Amino acid sequence: MKIGIMGGTFDPVHNGHLAIAKAAYEQFGLDKVWFMPNGNPPHKALADISSTIEDRLQMVKLAIAGCTGFRLEVYEASRREVSCSYETMEHFSKTYPENDFYFIVGADSLFTVDKWVHPERLFPTCTILAAFRDEVDTKEEMDRQIDYLKKKYHAKCSLLFSPIIKVSSSELRERIRDGKSIQGFVPEKVEEYIKKECLYESQN
Repeated sequence: MKIGIMGGTFDPVHNGHLAIAKAAYEQFGLDKVWFMPNGNPPHKALADISSTIEDRLQMVKLAIAGCTGFRLEVYEASRREVSCSYETMEHFSKTYPENDFYFIVGADSLFTVDKWVHPERLFPTCTILAAFRDEVDTKEEMDRQIDYLKKKYHAKCSLLFSPIIKVSSSELRERIRDGKSIQGFVPEKVEEYIKKECLYESQN
């Protein structure tokens, strides 16, 4: 099977995440997209994550309910150790050798991936799908970066054309702290959960 890996903090998950996953699923004929919340990411201190891993798992579960081909993957969330992408993908490759994996990233990550921990061990395990986002102005810039990664690491990379939805998790947390609506930016069930659990509200 062809499996897309959609990793992230998902603090909270939003419609932009879902749009990229849907685009990958359709454009590359994926059989599944695994949404994989990161419990202890290497690039972010746990103190900087505003909600618990239990809350983030539940929000992802609500967000993808009823979405064909999407499922929740708890591998990284269940680990106490820092989860590095190369370790996770090596684990999946060994555990599911019959599958082909596609690691879904934004344009910003495409330009920093060779600074990740052991990128030379990540690239053999998967194809990188890099989604267009507004951090990069031209397709030519992304094509040049893909060529660079192919030459340096023999990486498999492809562009993923996704609708740009101008929303980020940090902006949503700020809107909630300011008492503003997030309607339309997250699935309705996620919005209801955030309100019910009083997530991201100002502590003042």
